[in-house]
Amino acid sequence: LRSMTSVPHRPVPRTPPHAAPRPTMGNALSGGSEKWPVRHESTTKFQGMTQGELLTVGAGCYWGTEKWYAKDFGKDWGTDGGDNPVLATAVGFMGPPGTKPNPTYREVCTGSTGHVEVCQIRYDPLKTSYKDLVSHFFTFHDPTTNDRQGNDVGTQYASVIFVHSSEQRKTAETRLKKVQGALDDGKITGAMYAGKTAATKIQDATTFYPAEEAHQKYLEKKPTGYCNHRRRFKWQDVFVEK
Repeated sequence: LRSMTSVPHRPVPRTPPHAAPRPTMGNALSGGSEKWPVRHESTTKFQGMTQGELLTVGAGCYWGTEKWYAKDFGKDWGTDGGDNPVLATAVGFMGPPGTKPNPTYREVCTGSTGHVEVCQIRYDPLKTSYKDLVSHFFTFHDPTTNDRQGNDVGTQYASVIFVHSSEQRKTAETRLKKVQGALDDGKITGAMYAGKTAATKIQDATTFYPAEEAHQKYLEKKPTGYCNHRRRFKWQDVFVEK
């Protein structure tokens, strides 16, 4: 499963006995070796940033989630080049109120802390929209596999959009309804998602706890590393929007 060279040991996820086997994606889809077009800040500096606005999402293993925003968002949404609207990214953990502060990676891996592996994104709202960033979220992971992405099984791999304002909640809810409508209409097929009901949760953002440095931009450091995400469809190919 994950190649864990230079990062803490990760328990091998177990497939529930009732779950149908899923294709193993592994490291074949993690992408090329070019440097990602985002700021390379320490997590301390990232947390101190005030420029731009925040998006926080959980979509399975945070290594791949970060790669699909930091490296691929600009390519997929026509904003590629030196003026990337995704300013900076960091991976870490977020959970509901009352969860343990500053959980360790090993603790979150047990699935007992209530935290989700998330990627937090700083973006320039003058160069892209929250709507497009949320739409992108649905194109590289499967929101129909509850608490699971491919080989990775557990509540820490839940599909979640953590919203930072009432406006973000409204946009996230609208995007989720659009995805469910496309599932109901057959526009999103079995080749794209495994199921027919999106299980994505929309929750208020709480404290973001950054993961240790070895996990930050992991797939930039190790471009053949483990990734359980893939391009399932391009938003523009499924949805016609003005």
